[in-house]
Amino acid sequence: MSKTLQAIRGMNDILPEQTPAWRYLERTLADLLDSYGYREIRLPILEFTELFARGIGEGTDVVDKEMYTFLDRNEESLTLRPEGTAGCVRAVLEHGMTGGGQVQKLWYAGPMFRYEKPQKGRYRQFHQIGVEVFNLPGPDIDAELIVLTWRLWKKLGLGDAVTLQLNSLGSSEARVAYREALVAYLQERFDRLDEDSQRRMTTNPLRILDSKVPETQALLIDAPRLHDYLDAESVAHFEGLKARLDAVGIRYEINQKLVRGLDYYSRTAFEWVTDKLGSQGTVCGGGRYDGLITQFGGKPTPGVGFAMGVERLVLLLETLDLVPAELNAPAHAFICAFGEPAELAALALAERLRDAVPGLRMLVNSGAGSFKSQFKKADKSGARFALILGEDELANRVVGFKPLRDDSEQQNIAWDALAERLAACIDQA
Repeated sequence: MSKTLQAIRGMNDILPEQTPAWRYLERTLADLLDSYGYREIRLPILEFTELFARGIGEGTDVVDKEMYTFLDRNEESLTLRPEGTAGCVRAVLEHGMTGGGQVQKLWYAGPMFRYEKPQKGRYRQFHQIGVEVFNLPGPDIDAELIVLTWRLWKKLGLGDAVTLQLNSLGSSEARVAYREALVAYLQERFDRLDEDSQRRMTTNPLRILDSKVPETQALLIDAPRLHDYLDAESVAHFEGLKARLDAVGIRYEINQKLVRGLDYYSRTAFEWVTDKLGSQGTVCGGGRYDGLITQFGGKPTPGVGFAMGVERLVLLLETLDLVPAELNAPAHAFICAFGEPAELAALALAERLRDAVPGLRMLVNSGAGSFKSQFKKADKSGARFALILGEDELANRVVGFKPLRDDSEQQNIAWDALAERLAACIDQA
C-alpha cells in the first residue's frame, strides 16, 4: 500500500476554522498601516542566494544552517526567502524607488522559510508581516514604527500581554570596537562557553549575547557593556527615540544584550516579547539597517523596519481568548428548496436578499434532498433561520420562515417583505 501523502514537516495547513483569526489579524494591521500612510508591496518568494548571503551575512545561523537553497535548471543558486527585508531592499533598489531621497513607507506579508526544528510557535514555513521605511534617518521614524505596533496591540487587546525591549547597537565603528572588547573578554573564558558560542566567536560574536545557555549567560555578567562603546551620534539618536516613546507613554526595558539575529542591524533594535508562549516569546522585532543598501551596491540610504510572526500572534490571541467570537459566526439563514422550480426561485431570491441586506450570511441548499434531509442540514449549519420554498410557497410568492434556535412558530412571509424581516433579525443579534 502506498504511503499516505502528507504535508512536509514544519509546513502546516491552515484549516478553515483557523483562517478567521488570521484574516482578523491581517485586516486589522492592514487597516492600521493604511491609516499611517504605508503602501503594500508584493515580493517574490524565491530570490538569488547571493541576496541573503550579502544581506543577512555569512556566518549567521540563517545563512549557514537554515536556508532552503537549490540549483535551478540554469545552475543558478536560488533560495526560498528566510526573511523579507533583503528582498524588499532589493526591490526598491532595482526599481529606483529611493533615488533623489524619495521616502518610501512599505509593507508586505507572506510565507518565509527556514530549516529549523519545528516546535510550538516555530515552523519551517512561517508567515510574517513586515514594514520597511527608507530615506528617513532620524529617531522620529523609529518611534513611529514602535508606536504603530503599540497601537496594534491595543486594538487586538494585547496591550498587557507584550513588553517592549529596546537597545542601540551603535554605528558600525562602535560595534567593531565593542566586538574586539567582547572577544578579548570571552577568549579568556573560551573553554567555558557552549559549543554554539565557541563557533560564534569567529563568525558573529555579538550573537553570544543572546545565548539561551545559562552557563554562558553567567559568563556574560561581567562582560563589557555595549553602551559603553556607543558613538555620540548613536547616543543622541537613542535618547531621541526614548524621549518620543516617553512622550507617548510607551513603557520599555533597555536590554543591552538585544542584538537581533541578522547582521544588517545598526543603532536601534527592538523586540516585543510575551511570557504567554513559553520559549517562543518574540512576537515582533526590528530595527535600523542604514548600511544595507550599500551592501547591495546602492548609495547610502537610511532604512528601518520590523517584522511580526503571524503564527505566534494568532497563537497568542487564541491563548488569551481574544479572537472575536463573531469571526466564526454561522449563517443567518439557510434556504431549503423542494423541486426544480423552487430551486431556481431560491437561487434568484438569495441573490436579491444579498443585495438588499448588507452583512447577510446565507446558505442555499445544494444537492437537492428530502424535506427532512435539508432541514437537518439547515440545523447542522448553525443558521438561525430556515427559509422554506416548496410548490405552495412558490405559488403564493411566500417563504416559510422557521426559527431554528428557539421555539417560535413558523410563519409565511411574502418575498417582498423578507429582506426587511431578515435585516431586523440581524440588527437584534
